[in-house]
Amino acid sequence: MTFHSYSLSRSFSSCLVASLLALGLALVASPSFAGSRILATGAVSAIEGAAGGGLSPWAVLSSTASEQEVGITAATTRAWVDDYRLTVTGASLNLYDRLEVSVARQTLDLLTLGGELGQDIYAAKVRLFGDVLYHPLGIWSVGAQHKQLVDGSIPTALGAHDTQSTDVYLSASKLLFSAIAGRNVLLNATLRNTAANQGGLLGFGGDQGGRSWVAEGSVGVFITPQWIIGAEYRQKPDNLSVAKEDDWQSLYSAYFFNKHLSLTGAWLDLGDIAGLPSQRGGYLSLQAAF
Repeated sequence: MTFHSYSLSRSFSSCLVASLLALGLALVASPSFAGSRILATGAVSAIEGAAGGGLSPWAVLSSTASEQEVGITAATTRAWVDDYRLTVTGASLNLYDRLEVSVARQTLDLLTLGGELGQDIYAAKVRLFGDVLYHPLGIWSVGAQHKQLVDGSIPTALGAHDTQSTDVYLSASKLLFSAIAGRNVLLNATLRNTAANQGGLLGFGGDQGGRSWVAEGSVGVFITPQWIIGAEYRQKPDNLSVAKEDDWQSLYSAYFFNKHLSLTGAWLDLGDIAGLPSQRGGYLSLQAAF
């Protein structure tokens, strides 16, 4: 029964990704599609599907679509640490640089413990005001990510209260021109309200707490207009007494070959996960945008 439900959920998620891409391609066929924003202003796809860094959503919207255009983005991501491997596939649609909608499927392979965990994430982000390049306050956006576990048996056995929940967040991003040795610097700050354990893969809430506010931050330096290196930090709630949870951090490098293709690599330090300590490893993400 569990395998059957997992297969149905995986098929449903795959259909949603395909449908989102099909809708985007249909809109791309219209004259409104171009991608007029500057290279890299759509960032890359974070592990939850929204435009951002690897670990955190940023205020910018995916692709380089302007206020008169539509953009679509698809990404595949693989992260591996000592005892786990995470695979993410997702797609997003940018409507006139005002609304971003996205869908992502996460699958966590439990290499040491055996088995796997999965969740589907359906999200939306709205640009409130501003521009990452020229507005003195940068760009500000608000977003929501609804997360639903494929199989909640392991998380509930660990003490998670729920198998689905919705994160909400506020993000601000700003590019500082010639800030360090003549290089442009990108800053992002995100404030998130969440009950998610390990981003949701271990369920939501627990015996030590429920929803809480956590902060996420990113900084990046453009070595060239196509190449950015930086760091991210993401606070985490610690809701399960049997599975201590640490904050996430990374050092990343992203290269934008053009407006349509980018590759991101990172070193990850995710701390303890489900009782297994010091989870460190690597991250690769390939993104295509149109």
